[in-house]
Amino acid sequence: MSTGTSFEGAVAVVTGAARGIGRAIALELAAAGADIGVGLRDVERDSGVVAEIEALGRRAVALPMDVTDLARSRAAIDRAVDELGRLDVLVNNAGGSIVADALDVTEEDFEAVWGLNTRSTFFLSQHAAKHWRDSGSGGAIVNVASQAGLVALPGESSYCTAKAAVIHLTKCLAVEWGGLGIRVNAVAPTFVETDGTEPALSDPAFRADTVERIAALHRIGTPSEVSGAVAFLASPAASLITGHTMVIDGGWTVR
Repeated sequence: MSTGTSFEGAVAVVTGAARGIGRAIALELAAAGADIGVGLRDVERDSGVVAEIEALGRRAVALPMDVTDLARSRAAIDRAVDELGRLDVLVNNAGGSIVADALDVTEEDFEAVWGLNTRSTFFLSQHAAKHWRDSGSGGAIVNVASQAGLVALPGESSYCTAKAAVIHLTKCLAVEWGGLGIRVNAVAPTFVETDGTEPALSDPAFRADTVERIAALHRIGTPSEVSGAVAFLASPAASLITGHTMVIDGGWTVR
């Protein structure tokens, strides 16, 4: 991989890349020169991003990746290595929440949120790290956490717990794998305009409260404001940064 923020000759796998932040990350890395393993829950429905990446002149492989299915997701990473020739970057973007008061969260709810956000991040990172250990090449992991891992959001106790674990996991893996030439960082975005947040943000009262809580900038984020940070952390420009979580929250958590 070259210096700076160029990804010429690099290969990145991005989970949850069909839309929203994941799609923006995949396109950002492709625009900077990377070939992309495109993790998709539904390949037939969501493969439009593959064509967008190819239109940028980069190679793209659609990977069936329901990240709660670890065996299938590990196989998808292996396929990306086989078809694209290497692996330099893993972005653990796939995630999601169940909104429920803590008194009402079921064991099944908790396990589902944990599996989607935290278990998948741990074991897919482990799988990528084994590739890098065996090849001696090193690599970069960027985990998409959330400001929910730093503050308490009512009705999202299971999600806050899962994302807090991702933030601490990022530190643990960075310390353990630094000697292998593997950097592990995370981003923690605030509310961002995506298909996933649209139902909540379409409620005028909820949107107004959210904008007010984004204490410095008072506006909702955009996917590109997250993807640029991910690209930086994955790039050689961040070669001395590891174990760090970059908070992208417009000032919410500094209030």
